[in-house]
Amino acid sequence: MAMHQSTHRGSGFHLPSSRRNGAVSVPGAADSVEAGALTARAFVFASARVLMGFVFLWAFLDNTFGFGYATASGKGWIDGGSPTEGFLGHVAVGPMESTFHSWAGAAWADWLFMLGLLGVGLALTAGVALRPAAVAGTVMMALMWAAEWPPAKHLSDGSASMSTNPFADYHVLYAVLLIALAAVSAGDALGLGRLWARLPIVRDHAWLR
Repeated sequence: MAMHQSTHRGSGFHLPSSRRNGAVSVPGAADSVEAGALTARAFVFASARVLMGFVFLWAFLDNTFGFGYATASGKGWIDGGSPTEGFLGHVAVGPMESTFHSWAGAAWADWLFMLGLLGVGLALTAGVALRPAAVAGTVMMALMWAAEWPPAKHLSDGSASMSTNPFADYHVLYAVLLIALAAVSAGDALGLGRLWARLPIVRDHAWLR
């Protein structure tokens, strides 16, 4: 390297060097590219967060008002219907089958389920409290996974379970996504994550982040 520099110094004429020009311009370009990549990544995670929030919020709204999708009209929570009775009461497979039947329709189960849907949905949509939301959402997904019990090939009555994958169903994917969104602080972009992080209680208790 020293010999190369000495040769150029001895001549009175310097040819343009792409290596030297690159050495000057590349850092700025690299910073720009990196910043662009970080911005794109932040918006991708933010979009995933908002969409996931809508999944939980829609489930809450449909169960509450009975829009005629998963919950029939007139069967909503405000109409006296139970958000857990229909699902848990029809569990027909898995080691927790009898346990879920005992929970079905219980007031405490209805309230916990609906508050979980609402709380996780609002947290994801706003971009705040993503760590508690990830924990609560993962617990909910784990229980729903256990209720459907994908590893089983047959239901309790011997009929085919129609399971498409013995492990990685959408409940597992949702749980992993919730954890990932909390890990990357996905609420900082298109959300209130930064404002939330400045609150004294959140600064003192990082698990609320």
